[in-house]
Amino acid sequence: MSHAIKQRLLSSFIMSLLLSGLMSAWVTWLNLGLVGDFVSRWLHAYLLAWPAAFTIVVLLAPAVQSLSWRMLGGSPGAPRAAQAGIPAAEAQASNPL
Repeated sequence: MSHAIKQRLLSSFIMSLLLSGLMSAWVTWLNLGLVGDFVSRWLHAYLLAWPAAFTIVVLLAPAVQSLSWRMLGGSPGAPRAAQAGIPAAEAQASNPL
């Protein structure tokens, strides 16, 4: 498995854990309030939400990243100076190599 694929899967894993955990806690709190069995109900919702969140992130992240690049008028392959909006002459002057 390539380093890029490992990074994408790890990033998707972390993002889905965080989002599904926070969103399920938020929705559980909105629906029930801070009841006595809040943690067990939240964990149940979290365990149901995480696999869906992971699948969605893995499948949709590339399209979302591509869309955001197009909306910003750039591309992931563009030089870093161009992505940052630095004119080419200024970028060359600041990088003598």
